[in-house]
Amino acid sequence: MVRDGDFVAIFNSIHRVMKAEKVLKERSLPILLIPAPRALRADCGLAIRYAAADRQTVEGVLSASGLVPEEIFVREGESYRRCDGLGDGSAQA
Repeated sequence: MVRDGDFVAIFNSIHRVMKAEKVLKERSLPILLIPAPRALRADCGLAIRYAAADRQTVEGVLSASGLVPEEIFVREGESYRRCDGLGDGSAQA
């Protein structure tokens, strides 16, 4: 369900992830609400998936809406790498 290079935003509550989905879909952004991948810790069990091409827009809308994710990961092969900051391209192992 998550392709190589896709981003996954993890939120700390079901309420926040559902609100984030609503805000992003109202702007017709190509996101998908998914079960959080097992490799990632997610308190609410859900996450938002989006493509790298949409990262700046998606994360900008979330930030402007006060819905900054708890963590953001990018899929790299069979694993996930945690990203620092919203849409800044930096990451940590």
